[in-house]
Amino acid sequence: MKKLAKIELHQFLLENGKTTPFLPLYFETFGQPLGAAPVVVVNHALTGNSTVTGEKGWWNELIGIGKVIDLETYTVIAFNIPGNGYDGILGNLISNYTDFTVRDIARMFWQGLHELKVEQIFALIGGSLGGAIAWEMVVEQPHAVQHLIPIATDWKATDWVIAHVHVQEQILQHSTQPLQDARQHAMLLYRTPQSINARFKLETVTPGAFAVERWLSNHGEKLRERFRLSAYRLMNHLLKTHNITRHRGTFAEVIQSIHASIHVVGVDSDMFFTAIENRKTVQDAQGFINQIRYYEIQSIHGHDAFLIEFEQLISFLQPVFHTHKQLHYVNIQD
Repeated sequence: MKKLAKIELHQFLLENGKTTPFLPLYFETFGQPLGAAPVVVVNHALTGNSTVTGEKGWWNELIGIGKVIDLETYTVIAFNIPGNGYDGILGNLISNYTDFTVRDIARMFWQGLHELKVEQIFALIGGSLGGAIAWEMVVEQPHAVQHLIPIATDWKATDWVIAHVHVQEQILQHSTQPLQDARQHAMLLYRTPQSINARFKLETVTPGAFAVERWLSNHGEKLRERFRLSAYRLMNHLLKTHNITRHRGTFAEVIQSIHASIHVVGVDSDMFFTAIENRKTVQDAQGFINQIRYYEIQSIHGHDAFLIEFEQLISFLQPVFHTHKQLHYVNIQD
């Protein structure tokens, strides 16, 4: 793992009025030096982290030299959600996780960016929980982002999302192997019946033991090996706290405050942040703003398609990042 950089947050005021005396905000940067190129901020999802590219990068297909988010053109910044445990320091885990909201995380990320002297972001992108944080970030600083790219997420947690967060929390509270069981349940939401049936085809590994059961158990064990229970409870809780209109006004008022071009990417088979909600978001927003577009990944794989269907995702992102590269090239020639 690349050595993490750290920004210290002192006396941070949470949305609920409580103050956290100290929080370390860990992050990584990739590509061009800070201040030398346009900035792309990448937000990780529930079990993700700041290593978005490189040897163990989880989005290498999108980020790298010559990739759609080209590290020869951009500075990429990725923060770790405080308390996600990626720093490996037990003392930095968060026990009072119900005090935190997605909006708090968005404000922490902005404070970190300001500490780094970053006032303008070319593109702000994230999938699932990372996209939820991106929505909150752009509302917090509506003039500071040129392109918002929320993927497999929405501007609010629906009752459907909140219901699944509740079930996950019940598993985390009452199971004798909470991480493994919660992860297995979550995988059935992140994928689809079509995806699982097409992959396993009733295959058995031993008499009476099905391959799909082993696959689920392996996912649970892998998460237990690299994730802490308190981190998972925090990330799960954050998913239900997301709503850009809370204490701000109507959707029309909030969406009109955003000056970024918005590129909403949904997944047709997503059973978590559903495509129906994504389409409605864009349709509603188009009644008030012009700078919003909708793209839809076609996949049998469900919510996790944003980590699988890279060719489609690249085709959606290419015009955003290629346009900037062309403009940058022309300016150099001038």
